[in-house]
Amino acid sequence: MPRARFAAACLGLVAAALLGCSRGDAPSPGAGSPAEPACACAPAQVVDPTLLAFLSRARAAHHAADVALDAGDRAAAIRALEGIIAAPRPPGTPPEVVEVTADTYARLAELRSEAGEFDAAARDVEAGLKLAPAPSHYEGHLYEVAGVVEERRAKALEERGDRDGAAGARRRAVALLERAISIQDRVITEALKGAPETPR
Repeated sequence: MPRARFAAACLGLVAAALLGCSRGDAPSPGAGSPAEPACACAPAQVVDPTLLAFLSRARAAHHAADVALDAGDRAAAIRALEGIIAAPRPPGTPPEVVEVTADTYARLAELRSEAGEFDAAARDVEAGLKLAPAPSHYEGHLYEVAGVVEERRAKALEERGDRDGAAGARRRAVALLERAISIQDRVITEALKGAPETPR
């Protein structure tokens, strides 16, 4: 699945989970005592409709970017994603909003670097890193994208005959990608600490 469609699918899963928690469906007979909450997320939890609206808007924007890219219009795709960054956000800065925004910055950086806008792409990564929780998949992915940006910069500099500049960009790419790997290793290790042991 292309990354763009994967991002939209993830947004859909988050929204679906939140909707499931907000419905408050009655438990089926025999499912437990009347005091048990209908949703496992939290008792009597009500999801902020502005959060659901933001996630739906973000999902639509990623789909719009997909359509624009399919038509060969990278500029329109970037405008669609920039709309997520500029959109009003739910109060309190829910973690879902932070994660979606950070991931959108990563995708913007990918698109800009494909067009040779390496400095703008690096600024997108920097903005995303200010939002992404650390350590997290989102932080690791942003460093991965930063490495890709420098890799593409190196190729562009090499084509222009700037071998020293290309060598420097390659060194930065390797360092950034190694940092991405290190962060994702930490994320996996921390997640496995709380995972139940698989019976042999």
